[in-house]
Amino acid sequence: MTKPDILITGTYPKWDMGPMEESFTLHTIEPGAPSSSLPRDVAEKITGMAMKGHAHVGPDYLDALPNLGMIANYGVGYDTIDVEAASDRGIPVTNTPDVLSGDVADLAAGMLLARARNMVAADAWVRSGNWAAKGDFPLQKRVWGKRVGIVGLGRIGREIADRLAAFKMEISYSSRAAKETPGWTHYTDPAAMAAKVDYLVIALAGGPETAGLVSSKVINALGPDGILLNISRGSTVDEEALLKALETGAIAGAALDVFNNEPDIDQRFLALENVVLQPHQASATQDTREAMGALQRENLAAYYAGKPLITPVNEAGKTFGK
Repeated sequence: MTKPDILITGTYPKWDMGPMEESFTLHTIEPGAPSSSLPRDVAEKITGMAMKGHAHVGPDYLDALPNLGMIANYGVGYDTIDVEAASDRGIPVTNTPDVLSGDVADLAAGMLLARARNMVAADAWVRSGNWAAKGDFPLQKRVWGKRVGIVGLGRIGREIADRLAAFKMEISYSSRAAKETPGWTHYTDPAAMAAKVDYLVIALAGGPETAGLVSSKVINALGPDGILLNISRGSTVDEEALLKALETGAIAGAALDVFNNEPDIDQRFLALENVVLQPHQASATQDTREAMGALQRENLAAYYAGKPLITPVNEAGKTFGK
C-alpha cells in the first residue's frame, strides 16, 4: 500500500520518527527554508505537513505545495501559520492542545515561586559560601495569599489559575467575556487588573491579535512591587517597555520563558538580577512531548482516513470528515 507523502519541518526525536516512517513517506526541508526549495516533483507529491518549529508558513509557502491537503502543527500555538491563507485554500490546520497544558502550568507556578523567593540567587548564596560567611539570605516576597492576575484564561491560563488558587491566592483574570469562575474577578482591561495585583501572569495565544497587548501601560500599572511572568509568546509583551521597567525599578521583577528573537534574546536581560530566565521550555518534558507527537500523528491519520480531525483550529478543519 502506498504511504502518503508528507513534509516534515523541524527536528523530531526517535520516538516520533519511527511511527511517522511507518505511516508516511517523509520528506524533509532545512529549517527556515522556503518550500519552493523542494524539487518540483517532490513538492507535487506532498499532501500533508507535520510542522514543528517556528518557520513561517504563508501564501507563498502554500502555493509551492500545490497538492497540500492539511497542516498538522506540533504545539498549541500556531501563530507562525497563516491560517487565513490555509483556509482560503481549503486546507485544514490542527494543533496539539490540552496535552501540554499541565506541564506549562507547572512551570509557570515554579517560575513564580522562583522569582518571588529569589531561589536562583539563594542557590548561588549557598554554593558561594556566603551563607556561612555573610549570614542569612535577604528576605523575599510571599506568594500564598497574594493577588495574581492572569492575562488570558484559555486552557493554559485556567490550569495556571487552578494551581495558584491552591496557594490561596486571590485570582483575577482578563478576557473579552467573563467565564465560569466563581469567586474570581473578571476584567476586560489588563491595565486595570495589573494595578490591582501583586503578580501578573501572561497566558495569551500568540499572533497579530495579541501582539504587544501587554503594553507599557499594563507593565507600569503593575507597580514597583509587582512581578510579571510570561509563559505565552514573546510577542504578547512590549519587550522594550518591559526591559525599561526592569532596569529602572518600575516593576520588581519578571520570570520569562519566552522572548522576541528566540534564542538570540536581547542581551540586556542577561545583565538583570531581578529576572528568572528560561529557554522556552514550558512544555518540555518527555511525557508531554511524546503526547504532542502522538496527537499530531492522530490528526494526520484522521485526515488520510477521511475522518473528523481531532483538534482542528480553522473551519476547514472543523468540517473535515463530517
